[in-house]
Amino acid sequence: MSEQRRSPWVIDTRELGRRPGLSREVHRVVHTQDPLGVEGVIAVPKDARVELDVLLESVVEGVLVSGTAYAPIEGECSRCLDPIAGGDVEVEFTELFAYPDSATEQTTDEDEIARLVDDLVDLEPVVRDATVLALPSVPLCTPDCAGLCPDCGRKWADLGPDHRHETIDPRWAALTERFSTDRDD
Repeated sequence: MSEQRRSPWVIDTRELGRRPGLSREVHRVVHTQDPLGVEGVIAVPKDARVELDVLLESVVEGVLVSGTAYAPIEGECSRCLDPIAGGDVEVEFTELFAYPDSATEQTTDEDEIARLVDDLVDLEPVVRDATVLALPSVPLCTPDCAGLCPDCGRKWADLGPDHRHETIDPRWAALTERFSTDRDD
């Protein structure tokens, strides 16, 4: 991969060296190529600015990457469907990237642990996974959001305390019609 075309999510670990105990901090701002999360529900939107504070540590089996990512989130309230914007998510992550031909690399399946490829680590999948787990599965605009009236679909917050809909059991509907007609006369 050429130096010009490398993703900003990719960090070169060659400067770190392979001697255990060496470490290096990396501070970087990247932009998402795709939303991180469930688009339309809650996610870090496409082209969002993500701040990364990362510590790379050389260990016997590879490079231990730990850090924090900060990003804005957007979505909609799962109760009233109002937009949720202006919030942020902060996630912490830790991932071991195994050296090629290390004991860890040889004794684990390919999808169990990340691998160093040409001394490069790609943080995008790590940050995406941490972000998806940190986002609420039921996002709310406010903790006490009452949602929507199931009968008319309007927001409970906009309706008065006396808002209600008269519902009649269909088994009694004929009697209700009969007696309401008699009362009207």
